[in-house]
Amino acid sequence: MSGYCDIAPGHPVHGSYHDHEYGFPQREEAVLFERLLLEINQAGLSWETILRKREGFRRAYHGFDVDTVAAYGDADRARLLADPGIIRNRLKVDAAIHNAGVIQALRGSHGGFAAWLDAHHPLDKPEWIKLFKRTFRFTGGEITGEFLMSLGYLRGAHRESCPAHARITALSPPWQAAG
Repeated sequence: MSGYCDIAPGHPVHGSYHDHEYGFPQREEAVLFERLLLEINQAGLSWETILRKREGFRRAYHGFDVDTVAAYGDADRARLLADPGIIRNRLKVDAAIHNAGVIQALRGSHGGFAAWLDAHHPLDKPEWIKLFKRTFRFTGGEITGEFLMSLGYLRGAHRESCPAHARITALSPPWQAAG
């Protein structure tokens, strides 16, 4: 994603995400859920729009607490669909609630979302896409690829000459361990 490395550093919206989050390995359930939710909501929109609404998403989805979101009912759906601080799309809202329940189930089957990702790594991108489509809602090829790249499971978040790339490789991201 060399283009991102050209525009993001120093950018008021993209800069911090590019320099400190994109491509960096993460293990915390709330962080993984946030990234999945944001990637799903980006579909059809710019990443800048999502980053600008990030705090609105955090507030609306109770800090990306999986248990809280999985328990959302009709009143919460209505609240989310009326919230101008997020993307008000019924399919995306329903996917967030459903996917929170899936992540809860991954605790029992694999020990958590990060452990589930690790259990399936390394897969190539087409295999990841099939797995995500079977497991989650609203996770097509672009969403799945960006989600995995943003967490270091797929290579390519930064070009090799980008300073963020060196910081990421020092953390031994999953793509690096896969060879």
